[in-house]
Amino acid sequence: MAATMRIRFWGVRGSIPCPGPDTVRYGGNTPCVEVRCGNTVLIFDAGTGIRALGHTLIDAGMAADTDIFFSHTHLDHLIGLPFYAPLFDKHNRVNIWAGHLEGEPGVEDAVRQVMSFPLFPIEVETFQAHLEFHDFNAGTTLTPRPGIAVKTMRLSHPGGATGYRVEHNGQSVAYVTDIELGEGPFDEGAMTLAKDAGALIIDSTYTDREMPEHVGWGHSSWQQVVRFANKAKVGKLCLFHHDPDHDDGFMDAVGAAADEARPGTIVAREGLVIELP
Repeated sequence: MAATMRIRFWGVRGSIPCPGPDTVRYGGNTPCVEVRCGNTVLIFDAGTGIRALGHTLIDAGMAADTDIFFSHTHLDHLIGLPFYAPLFDKHNRVNIWAGHLEGEPGVEDAVRQVMSFPLFPIEVETFQAHLEFHDFNAGTTLTPRPGIAVKTMRLSHPGGATGYRVEHNGQSVAYVTDIELGEGPFDEGAMTLAKDAGALIIDSTYTDREMPEHVGWGHSSWQQVVRFANKAKVGKLCLFHHDPDHDDGFMDAVGAAADEARPGTIVAREGLVIELP
């Protein structure tokens, strides 16, 4: 039986790309996650991982109509957008969504700022695809396609961020990054998104040992995430948004410890595919 949802990780790092021999197995690209609901492609964040995704969609004949949802527009989540190849084909349609920017300027202005002199050589007008920008208030439920509901909530992160929960054909996946969970009580909005989700993809940048030096930075430890996931009773827990200073060996150790704390915990890596039946 075909999967109801298919999740693929194209970028799993936070803050800055970190390619090199020490990050080969988990990857060095910044956040980009593809969620397929049948033949519908939803993309969460446009970090550097979105470049390879774009080429793959073109090769598969699936680039004609896609939606990109931003958790927020800090550079590590936005910088790959100008390299998303489907934007350069007039036959394609791309919708861009963001819920963390209240009022004006909105997400279009954020994209235009990045793609402007002296920061970038081309402007948004270079794109040939039919491009639409959608700003919404976090807390809204979106229906980008028939049969697909995308629930949204505001997250605790400097400058704001939006978490998402995709529901389709009886399955659900929550995308909750960037967020500072703290020690509890846990954020009610994040809990609403994660509750009983088939899969939870969540910011777990640090360890408990590292957290005291990063309070207020807007990120969580994997131990906090495990406690959160247990309370939310999620299915598959996926640790995400890895610190660029955490090499493959470090991530192996995190994975082993997390699996002991919550058996079946997954450490996201580039190319990993998860299917929800």
